[in-house]
Amino acid sequence: MSRSTIPAFPSRRALLGGGLGLAALALGACSSRDTVGTAGAAGAAGSGGFTVTDMRGVQVSFDAPVQRIATTVIPSPSMLTAVDSGYGRIVGINESTLQANQQGLFGEMFPESKTTTTISPSSFTPNIETLTKLNPDVVFQWADQGDGLVEPLENAGFKTVCLLYGTQEYLETWVSLFSTILGKPERGTEIVDWMHAEISRLRDELSGVSTPVRAVHLGQSGDGYSASNKSSYMHYWMELAGGRNMAAENLSAENVVSAEQLIEWDPEVITLGGFDQRSPAEVYADPALASLSAVRNRRVYKAPLGGYRWEVPCAESPLMWQWAAEVFHPGRTTRNLRAAMKEKIAYLYGYEVSEAQIDAALRLDLNGASSGYDVFRR
Repeated sequence: MSRSTIPAFPSRRALLGGGLGLAALALGACSSRDTVGTAGAAGAAGSGGFTVTDMRGVQVSFDAPVQRIATTVIPSPSMLTAVDSGYGRIVGINESTLQANQQGLFGEMFPESKTTTTISPSSFTPNIETLTKLNPDVVFQWADQGDGLVEPLENAGFKTVCLLYGTQEYLETWVSLFSTILGKPERGTEIVDWMHAEISRLRDELSGVSTPVRAVHLGQSGDGYSASNKSSYMHYWMELAGGRNMAAENLSAENVVSAEQLIEWDPEVITLGGFDQRSPAEVYADPALASLSAVRNRRVYKAPLGGYRWEVPCAESPLMWQWAAEVFHPGRTTRNLRAAMKEKIAYLYGYEVSEAQIDAALRLDLNGASSGYDVFRR
């Protein structure tokens, strides 16, 4: 559709009863420049030198505002864009991010994102030669995937800010770090407040659920499946939305799961990730899974692709929580997801999303034959 200037929504502090989490507290309660997301550091980020502490506990100092950003971390560009209200500072991304941009809504909102230079494959290994040409002011990298991913960046002289993955608290810390580095602490506080408000609402609305739905979140592993365990962000939203992650203790190599294990778990709902092309139709057609409750009752759903793949931590994560709650427990929540998408995509990205774009993001083409999915139609 079109871009629009959307005013910030009011703070949810009162609604949350003052119960702010890690990122919001860091944004509003401290003054030391050496603390992630502090007001002091954020003020400096907008005007001159500042220091942040990344998720390794390493202090990274900047002499001037950051204007050029490169990141190997796949979901981070859409979140940086949401915090910055624009894509203009991003010069390098992961190959997997580029694929998502070319497939989904983000590339329609920000066409330049479909041709952004890639600085790493999906394995996160940085291309130092490409980065040298791009000359970024900061590079975002994973903190816990081995020194081989970080040391080449620091040895080449790049200011490297490292991130951790897996929990809601980590996601909020990302927002705090990004808002500090971008010099927009108020924006970061607003986004975290929205997340807290949605957590509070969903917990309240689903409090009457006595038995969580048996669920698994599956990806593709060769010709078979992988299942997200308790160390993943998927585990967080599955539980928040009233599900029981049957694969919580699935600690096999690459999270591979056999058909026999899935049969033993007998999930009532299966959600499919967006990093591969597997569809509900393929799961329904898999004879090895024909006995699963989720297959027999046609409760297999491909996770949405909005500004980014919703199942992983991103700026739109509260929309994923709402989607999952409606899929797990139809009729339990009060929020209309399509209306929420219009409002929040406009807020996050300054873009008026069309009904057809919402259809595509919710993957009505893939999920239309699954039970109850008509609730997401216009």
